[in-house]
Amino acid sequence: MSFRIEHDLIGEKRISNDCYYGVQTARAKENFHITGVTLSGFSTFIRSLAHVKKACALANYELELLSEAKKNAICEACDEIIAGKYHDQFVVDMIQGGAGTSTNMNVNEVIANIGLEIMGHKKGEYKYLHPNNDVNLSQSTNDAYPTALRVALFEKLGELIESMTIIKNSFAKKTEEFKDIIKMGRTQLQDAVPMTLGQEFKTYAVMVNEDIQRVNDARQLVREMNLGATAIGTGINSHPDYAKAAEQKLQEVTGRPFRTAGDLVEATQDTGAYVQISGVLKRVATKMSKICNDLRLLSSGPRTGINEINLPAMQPGSSIMPGKVNPVIPEVVNQVCFQVIGSDMTITLASEAGQLQLNVFEPVIAFNLFNSINMMKNAFETLAKMCVDGITANSERCKSLVLSSIGLVTALNPYIGYENSTLVAKEALETGQSVYDIVLKKKLLGKKELDDIIKPENMVKPRNFGLSEKHKYNK
Repeated sequence: MSFRIEHDLIGEKRISNDCYYGVQTARAKENFHITGVTLSGFSTFIRSLAHVKKACALANYELELLSEAKKNAICEACDEIIAGKYHDQFVVDMIQGGAGTSTNMNVNEVIANIGLEIMGHKKGEYKYLHPNNDVNLSQSTNDAYPTALRVALFEKLGELIESMTIIKNSFAKKTEEFKDIIKMGRTQLQDAVPMTLGQEFKTYAVMVNEDIQRVNDARQLVREMNLGATAIGTGINSHPDYAKAAEQKLQEVTGRPFRTAGDLVEATQDTGAYVQISGVLKRVATKMSKICNDLRLLSSGPRTGINEINLPAMQPGSSIMPGKVNPVIPEVVNQVCFQVIGSDMTITLASEAGQLQLNVFEPVIAFNLFNSINMMKNAFETLAKMCVDGITANSERCKSLVLSSIGLVTALNPYIGYENSTLVAKEALETGQSVYDIVLKKKLLGKKELDDIIKPENMVKPRNFGLSEKHKYNK
């Protein structure tokens, strides 16, 4: 294996000629053995870093700060990275000290060495194309890294919205499929009043749809970036027109409406957008976990539980209990949601812990946001395709539970009165008789009237209980 010698302020270091990264990346690789997850595991982030570097090169060239040859080499190298090449060269652990400097230098060095080969030079011949002087020209880690993070988050949140739309549509299909299946609604795990199974699944579709809007709102926050801020927001070492030029070039390169923050000093230290995004992710996770809890309860049994729905049987459920099938898909989604909720605390603490003109903890924020979005995306698509789409209803079981439920008396309350309803409920509880039979036995209503009242369409929506309506049943 051949090597080249590179140096930095710490000293010289031998780098394999197979590597497109350089000395600073090599040091970071040695220093940070934290998660075992490197930049190469987050391809969207790598492409976003390349988008930022390309936009900066174009801006520097337009301002006559960078030669055409260097600009072309940098842009071509970035295009190859954006196309998916060289991602194995991004070897720094996602969680690192230095506010993302190791990530920024990993990108600078890889682009420089790809660019050098494009220009006909060898890796490490930085006098022709330098990682800092040329690739990082007019930039600092403190504006390049967070800008790339926001570019990546904009894309990842868009992907999350797509997966949420998939699960929303799955619930919506079940809304129509189950619209005529009467069942018992429950509050505090106790029988409440009748509803349809379609209404229950429509609720889930509406809940997800509301959160799609919340995610989209949060997504707009990352459109504002601090490219051009350089170290702390003052723009030191950059051209007076650089920030505006970089904004325009980033829009062109990404095709996205990113804009420069009004106050770059504020934007460089403020990580509030990440806290809000994480809070929205926590909201989505909390609600989706609740939905999965419901699916597990409604399918519980099959003989001794609620058993109103059947989840698709995905795998044997026990190493000791033959025939047992567990709700493994909702269970795994629950666990993803727990992880997302926990990650929100990490992101909150990392944002709070920033000091003065820079928050140095953006790497752990990035790691947790990307992990949360990736897991949620995968989990929601799995829930839709491997669970919800295949759910079937036990319609006779649903109906029998309504007819045998003491909660049925609530639907009769407007016709027989609260006192009579209480007596009927008490007798049903004590004797085990059905509400239906007791009402007939006490002659509180006739069979024809009772059957009309408890028709599914009459119990699951508002109804006029005026005097004429009551008289019809009590004349």
